[in-house]
Amino acid sequence: MQKKLIDLSHTVEHGLITNKGLPAPIICDYLSRADSRKSYAEETEFNIGKIEMVANTGTYVDSPFHRFTDGIDLAELPLESLVNLEGIVVHVQNLGRAISAKAFQGVNVKGKAVLVHTDWARHWQTDQYFEGHTFLTKDAAEFLAESGAAFIGIDTYNIDDITDGTRPVHTTLLENQIPICEHMCGFESLPDIGFRFHAAPVKVKAMGTFPVRTYAVLDK
Repeated sequence: MQKKLIDLSHTVEHGLITNKGLPAPIICDYLSRADSRKSYAEETEFNIGKIEMVANTGTYVDSPFHRFTDGIDLAELPLESLVNLEGIVVHVQNLGRAISAKAFQGVNVKGKAVLVHTDWARHWQTDQYFEGHTFLTKDAAEFLAESGAAFIGIDTYNIDDITDGTRPVHTTLLENQIPICEHMCGFESLPDIGFRFHAAPVKVKAMGTFPVRTYAVLDK
C-alpha cells in the first residue's frame, strides 16, 4: 500500500516575494517551444526554462555556510541530515511571538526533524506575513542543539527575531551543523509523530541556501 505524502513547501512562481527587500524570481523561457521547432522533426518541440533568483526564495534550507565562512555548504551537507528523518511536530500557536525552550521541554527531539508549527503560513503572500512573525529564542535554539535535534523546520517568516542583528538561532543551530528550513507550510496536515521527513536541496558548491521541495511520508 502506498504511503501518504504531505507537501510542506510553497510554490515558487514568477514575481514571488519571499523576503521583504530581496528580489522576486524571474521565470521565463531560455528556449521557447516555438523557437525549438527548427531543431526537431515536425510536431516535435521542447521548452528550456530560465530562472533568475536569490537563493532565499520560497521554502528553503540553510546550511552552515549561510552563516559561517568555513561552514559546510549545500554540497557538503550529509544526506543523513536532510532525508528519511523521523519527524515530530511541536505546536506553538498559542505561546506568543517569542518561542522559548519551554515549548520543547519534555519532547524527545534527539535525531529528529523538529517542525515548529506557528500557523504563520496562513499569512503567506500577504503584507501581514512580513510583520510581527513568530520566532524562536536563543535558549530554544540552545536547548534543541544540546538535545540532539537533527533538523529544524518552521512555517514562519524567519526562525530568528529579525530585529536582533546577531541572529542567535541561525548562529546556534548552524554552528552545531543543524540545517534550518524556513517558510514551510502544511503542518496542520501532519500528525504530531509517525512520519518520515525529507528536505534535500540541490547539491550546489559554495552556496549556503537553496529552495527545496520538502515533504513528509506518513507511516500509516
